[in-house]
Amino acid sequence: MKRWNRRPEGSTWGDWGEDDQLGRLNLLTPEKVKQGVAEVKEGLSFCLSLALDQPGGNVLNIRRLPPVLSPTGDENGWRFNFLTRSFDKRFMDVASDDRVVLTLQYSTQWDTLAHVGAEFDAMGNGTPEPMYYNGYRAGRDVVGPQPDAGGDGCGHTSYAHKLGVENMAVKAIQGRGVLVDLEKHFGRCHTYVSHDMLMKVLERDNVVVEKGDMLLLYTGFTVEILAMNKKPDPARVHAMCAVLDGRDEKLLQWISDSGISALIADNYGVEAVPARPGVGDNHPSLPLHHHCLFKLGLNLGEIWWLHELAMWLREHKRNRFLLTAPPLRLPGAVGSPATPVATV
Repeated sequence: MKRWNRRPEGSTWGDWGEDDQLGRLNLLTPEKVKQGVAEVKEGLSFCLSLALDQPGGNVLNIRRLPPVLSPTGDENGWRFNFLTRSFDKRFMDVASDDRVVLTLQYSTQWDTLAHVGAEFDAMGNGTPEPMYYNGYRAGRDVVGPQPDAGGDGCGHTSYAHKLGVENMAVKAIQGRGVLVDLEKHFGRCHTYVSHDMLMKVLERDNVVVEKGDMLLLYTGFTVEILAMNKKPDPARVHAMCAVLDGRDEKLLQWISDSGISALIADNYGVEAVPARPGVGDNHPSLPLHHHCLFKLGLNLGEIWWLHELAMWLREHKRNRFLLTAPPLRLPGAVGSPATPVATV
């Protein structure tokens, strides 16, 4: 069934086939992996993930809660520090087994292409429909919420039959990362970074971004978050450190033209959340998410731990490295924790 007769202006819909679910991750070719490997000089690796119980509380997003660990089993036999005898009855084994209730976009995370879509008249019949990248439909390809018949206590279920995070996991997400050190230039004051400001930083630091690179932005946001000791300050979390100005059309066009395969930051939303007020009545509330996820098929990474990597790169006057960053291979999910690794 044909999903669209017209695509959003400036989008990549159909560029990698009418059934594509990877978007700009298609640009992570074997050549890009080799380019990333070529950046490994010292053999040093950096974990780019916060602990998954950070930032603490639900101030950043009221819907997103810390993980809850519990043992498997039930009151008749919890499988934690559980004693069992071996088959020959000679030894007593001690075993532990657990499970987790996990909000998938609570901490260091990937946004999938099913995370943010838009209403769009893809058929050209004058009727906008809610949909996602490449014309996949809400309610048909990304389904939910539906009453939960499984009795797991969640109340409702949802499932991304298309654009789910498993597509990213199978792709594996490995290639060359390029870090832009915004904190060095703007400090940790709340700064809306425009196209022109970003270009000046790239020029000053001799940062070259090429097609297929994964672009990372260091702002110092997660350093500030960790200093709050799991009690984020509501007055500061959306008013500190650098953020991209999603309303800057020149910046959005540069993201299109750059050919980057992923856009990642250590802050909450890569762009300002909330965004600056838009002009007129018809504009997305998260313009960079709309541009990247819905139009370009460009995955966003958020709340990554970039401090140690950024400090090492700053000291050694480098900005490129091998980045390996697969999400959970969890079919149907629209977001995922990640434990990315940068190797220099």
